[in-house]
Amino acid sequence: MTTAAEFDELTGRYAAFIQSLGVEPGDRVAVQVEKSVEAVMLYLACLRAGVVYLPLNTAYRESEIAYFLGDAAPKVFVHSPKDVEWVVPICESLSLANCFTMPPSRLDANAKVEEKRADWDTNARKCPPINGFVHRGDDDLACILYTSGTTGRSKGAMLTHKNLSSNALTLHRAWGFTDGDVLLHCLPLFHVHGLFVALNTILLNGGRIVFHSRFDAVAAIDALKKATVFMGVPTYYTRMLAEPSFNAQCCEHMRLFVSGSAPLLAETFEEFRQRTGHTILERYGMTETGMITSNPLHAERRGGTVGLPLPGIDVRVARDDGSIAMPGEIGHIQLKGPNVLAGYWQLPEKTAEEFTEDGYFKTGDVGMFSDDGYLSIVGRSKDLVISGGYNVYPKEIELLIDTLDGVGESAVIGLPHPDFGEAVAAVVAKKADAALEEAAIISTLKEQLANFKIPKRVFIVAELPRNTMGKVQKNVLRQQYGDTFAPKAAAEKV
Repeated sequence: MTTAAEFDELTGRYAAFIQSLGVEPGDRVAVQVEKSVEAVMLYLACLRAGVVYLPLNTAYRESEIAYFLGDAAPKVFVHSPKDVEWVVPICESLSLANCFTMPPSRLDANAKVEEKRADWDTNARKCPPINGFVHRGDDDLACILYTSGTTGRSKGAMLTHKNLSSNALTLHRAWGFTDGDVLLHCLPLFHVHGLFVALNTILLNGGRIVFHSRFDAVAAIDALKKATVFMGVPTYYTRMLAEPSFNAQCCEHMRLFVSGSAPLLAETFEEFRQRTGHTILERYGMTETGMITSNPLHAERRGGTVGLPLPGIDVRVARDDGSIAMPGEIGHIQLKGPNVLAGYWQLPEKTAEEFTEDGYFKTGDVGMFSDDGYLSIVGRSKDLVISGGYNVYPKEIELLIDTLDGVGESAVIGLPHPDFGEAVAAVVAKKADAALEEAAIISTLKEQLANFKIPKRVFIVAELPRNTMGKVQKNVLRQQYGDTFAPKAAAEKV
């Protein structure tokens, strides 16, 4: 266990070591390490030293890291020891001299001398801690988080100190944190959800953290008796529900379950409520903005929605022509508030493209408001399928498919088609031992949907591809099934 006093001292030593390397306020420190307490201290030390923290997904490999380091030009790179072989040549090619390793836990006394010399924690603990912190203004850059890059090169979202602090304060109030709260933290630390939503909020609260290096359903269920708050992606909840022993008794100490980063299926929402007596609070956010909306703490938490706009954040749904959509009308989700990014790193033209003339950020998501202000996400605007001139919103079809017996979940995509431009197709993950047939699914949908919305093909699979945060990778599916409707002659040439 690490106490608050120890945390303060060690982050002070980490910050002092950062300064000793000649890193000045505004310079970047890139970090790609496994989850650990030391990784948390490095994040906080960067904030204390006034430098810009750049967390990188642990799944990124050589070519991706080379791009991020070349683009962000950090003064320091802290990485996993297992990647030394390919990291060192990259750093040398970029003349990046300050490269250090950070193992998942501190090196033991028997570690090799060269390993200790390269280890961040071993070096930093030798420095006398700084007092206090380097003052930075609200609009100064605090972090850069690269977007997932599912379409083209990843963009570095520039987040300011005001972006982080305003969102943490808002969530702290909206979710009712008190002195007795304890957070069970199973999320990764390179993403908004685990780093800012979970970590910043509980640190602001001064509460305790039950810290797991990764999510394991059995271990998480056991740890719930020590916690009051749990934040997870939908996959975490489905895996806990898959454990026969998971019930209301396991959750008797819990106050709040929060879900985000990917859509929560209505089936999961309802099963969790029936099994535990708790209603999951689903919220909505993104890398560029932190949290935008949330289902309420004390009012109705409505399944299939992401709740109401958070205080201080102005959210609207706009038509294609920019006019404001009516409740129940699907449009483009846009917002304005202190949580919105300063821009994209070294991409001023791209930054300008992502804002409306009156200063609203374009999320790229498509959704609608209910009459009483609850927001529902229909999908990403880039996922919109235009078939024969008709707009098809995948979420509408997915919701119907997901209610069918034997269906675990589904993903609806558009595929190139010689006549329609795009054809609607569905990829369906079946439940274990389920017997699903393409023709039967299509026949059922024909009874409930207009003909132009009916999938022309249904592909039945064991599971859908996901990224590290549990989001379905529709770009992978579009690539995998892209030639489905290609003319035979073209297919033969390929």
